Amino acid sequence: MNDSPTFVPALGLSGLTGDYDRVIAVMTRERRWRSALLESIAPEAGDVIVDVGAGTGSQLIAIKQAVPTARVIGVDPDPAALALARQKAQTAGVESEWVRGFGDQVDVLVGTIANKIVSSLVLHQCDLPVKSAILRAMARTLCPGGLVAIADYGLQRTLLMRTLFRQVQALDGWERTGLNAKGILPELIADAGFENVAEVRVVQTPTGSISLYTGRKPF
Repeated sequence: MNDSPTFVPALGLSGLTGDYDRVIAVMTRERRWRSALLESIAPEAGDVIVDVGAGTGSQLIAIKQAVPTARVIGVDPDPAALALARQKAQTAGVESEWVRGFGDQVDVLVGTIANKIVSSLVLHQCDLPVKSAILRAMARTLCPGGLVAIADYGLQRTLLMRTLFRQVQALDGWERTGLNAKGILPELIADAGFENVAEVRVVQTPTGSISLYTGRKPF
């Protein structure tokens, strides 16, 4: 990234971060894709799982509630989102670890090797070089054979989904989101060094379709 890295805040504007959870729940059918993401990583005792772009902590909390003995580290550059995440984790009564920083530096930030990585609704907000850099950093963070699972806006296959997705594009930038809508993510995941890349689920939402992708770091 450049010398003065920036990020797209939740919902595109920093002043809307407090509304993020409510909007995401209503506008993305969040329960469907978050439960699918949780199922895809099948957390187990002893796992080390990194949530890249953890935001307000919803996925991390869900993982810890499912398997309290898994170690889950949330990484996000937005201090306002992390503050909400810490509050939510405390309210939920789960132990949590949070690191402030950018996804393309996740291997340095967490200081450990993970066997699983999750990320949700992050890459569509990033310019192409940053998407690739984040995915490569994920690969560096994982042990051989490690799993990556990503939930994000992907190929918008129908006119209805493409039209609905324009709401997201207006907030998060037309060019960067347009790449997702054209279905670029599987190619980028494979280019970052992952194998067996697959789109395993598509959830149609009021803001376009959200795809779930998985891949493995080679042994």
